[in-house]
Amino acid sequence: MSNILLIGNGAREHALAEAITRSPQKPQLFSFMKSNNPGIASLSVKIMPGSYSDLVAITEFAEQNKIEFAVIGPEDPLNNGVVDALAKINILSVGPTKSLARLETSKSFTRNLVSKYNIPGNPRFKVFTAIDGVEMFLNELEGIVLKPDGLTGGKGVQVQGDHFETKRDALKLCKQILAGGSSLVIEEKFDGEEFSLQCLCDGKTVIGTPLVQDHKRRFEGDKGPNTGGMGSYSLPDHSMPFLKPKDLQDGLEITRQVAAALWKETGNPYRGVMYGGFIATKDGVKLLEYNARFGDPEAMNILPLLKTDFVEVCRHIIGGTLDKIKIEFENKATVCKYIVPKGYGLPADYPDAASSKARIEVGEVGKARLYFSSVDQKEDGLYLSSSRAIGIVGIADDLTEARKIAEEGVNSVKGPVAYRADIGTDALIQKRIDHMRKIRKD
Repeated sequence: MSNILLIGNGAREHALAEAITRSPQKPQLFSFMKSNNPGIASLSVKIMPGSYSDLVAITEFAEQNKIEFAVIGPEDPLNNGVVDALAKINILSVGPTKSLARLETSKSFTRNLVSKYNIPGNPRFKVFTAIDGVEMFLNELEGIVLKPDGLTGGKGVQVQGDHFETKRDALKLCKQILAGGSSLVIEEKFDGEEFSLQCLCDGKTVIGTPLVQDHKRRFEGDKGPNTGGMGSYSLPDHSMPFLKPKDLQDGLEITRQVAAALWKETGNPYRGVMYGGFIATKDGVKLLEYNARFGDPEAMNILPLLKTDFVEVCRHIIGGTLDKIKIEFENKATVCKYIVPKGYGLPADYPDAASSKARIEVGEVGKARLYFSSVDQKEDGLYLSSSRAIGIVGIADDLTEARKIAEEGVNSVKGPVAYRADIGTDALIQKRIDHMRKIRKD
């Protein structure tokens, strides 16, 4: 019987815990969490609370419980070097080393890597550490994207037309970012439709998983401020209706070339998840960014569909033998909707912006699956925090039924909560199809 360590405490990690524990090998799960997740706790034989920067506590917990390997959920422990620390005590991980995690933790590292190895997909970009030359480059771009160089929890990117309007506004934001001590990546803005391609990688072999589309905007119709993600959907054919087969092939090829470039650049194989955020444009697929782990909510779309034993998949990632295993997913549609506090992601002066820390009740969810994120389990029930509370997933043969199942699950939650009812709707998807037809002139 294997002892497996899971690091993380969100809904993504709840989905990972479920994937690990449903293995026919019946592994024992040990979980290290910065705050208690009742869903993960219910699947674990032992849990340990602590900070993701406390590498001593993590390694001691792993040693004491004779861990075979670790699965790292979020980006913070990767950035803190947890994979490196565990490797020193001969425990390998599904997750990249701190150096390789720069794929996510440093926007400039990734842009420069893609440029150095002539990998397609990069925008026009420049990296700045001071204001000199910023205004000149801004004036060269038709549309502007600003990216602070570091971890921003999926919310730090500033896009012209969404977060600011004029080049004068952009220059003001650049000054603020640079004054804060962060370097800054300025990029051209693409017109197109985004998609998430999460790939499993052992350093040399890259295997794609079903495509997912995430919705970061707080309100329906993709309006309001960016969030960590309000929901996502996937389709039975594992693609997206606004994409062409070549778009998926190009996204996979970019990721394969990036994996090879990382090995050349660092001398070490990237072992874990390479999650590419891509955008389909009139000029083909372009790379928006990489994450060095599964997405949240996107993990909840694909992990429940995995037919192959996830524990075996992890061993092949760690062993560098992904080419020796056949990885299969069910041909089903999924819809994930996040239950959030009413004030989630909103400015402080917005109505309902203050988190109520209120109690919520979860009733009968039917066929829906619940993945707990940031909730506080007390004696008298579940309480909200200021962040996303529960990911609710519907899985079915078609998108309409999956959406219906997710909606039934959402309606079972009572309290001062909100969600986006339009995730996975025909109208929202048709809007994307029409947009791509227009810009591609199909």
